[in-house]
Amino acid sequence: MKSYDIQEMTDMIIKQLELRLKGIPEKAKPTIDEARISDEAFNPTNRLVSSLSERSELNVPTPRSTEMLQELRDATPARIGVWRTGTRPLTKEMLRFRCDHASAVDTVYGEVRSELLEKYELFQIETQYENTENYLKRPDMGRLLTDESAKRILKHCKKGAQVQIVVSDGLSANAVEHNLADVYPALLDSLQALGLKAGTPIFVKGGRVASMDHIGEVLQPDVLVMLIGERPGLVSSSSMSAYMCYRPRKGMLESNRTVLSNIHHGGTPPVEAGAHIGTIVQKMLEQKTSGVKLVI
Repeated sequence: MKSYDIQEMTDMIIKQLELRLKGIPEKAKPTIDEARISDEAFNPTNRLVSSLSERSELNVPTPRSTEMLQELRDATPARIGVWRTGTRPLTKEMLRFRCDHASAVDTVYGEVRSELLEKYELFQIETQYENTENYLKRPDMGRLLTDESAKRILKHCKKGAQVQIVVSDGLSANAVEHNLADVYPALLDSLQALGLKAGTPIFVKGGRVASMDHIGEVLQPDVLVMLIGERPGLVSSSSMSAYMCYRPRKGMLESNRTVLSNIHHGGTPPVEAGAHIGTIVQKMLEQKTSGVKLVI
């Protein structure tokens, strides 16, 4: 039995509905396999182009000002002017809404593929989160490594590195799946171009932002960069943030962290983000500080 991506299935159903509304004969309608778009069309960049194209079509039949409505829609990814049928939303809009909601839920409970972590040689550890349900209810347990993980990184990872890179699924496994292949190599290239050396890259499963403090306590790098999945929403379930801190230790104030957020193909481009993170890290090393005291 074939499996279909939830976004792919939703797009195919909407296409079938639109054909039916246009009165195209049944025999002329494509089957699901015929309507299935290639894998290339479903990469994040192409999906964004498709989404922007769909948003350019105004559903409101007689807006008071077409120009003003279009300007408002162009200014935000929020669902504006989706229109209705009677008192309910249009079927295609409701399907997209439910699809986006399902994607947000799926990514919280999702897993980052081991093949991806192995490809970038990320040393894998975990926090005390235990499981996803506990992770959501007890944020504090996602801030501390297990005793075994702390021992393993001390034994196998470089201590006192100039720059320590940590990747975590956080609240969005999709963020790592969709962005790591772009942001991580760009970050490494940026550090190399600036003459900065990175330590052993780490992937921490079930991590919260403050888990970087525990890692910093054990490995004591000059700067730690954490690439972590953000809380998913109905606009994007694959948004990543980069939290950076100069000499992080347990008890570090949130104001001492510097963050670059909304890293995804519909926000800050991952490649651009990777390059920019490198320049921020350089400033941290020069100024020996981070957070609100850092002058960027």
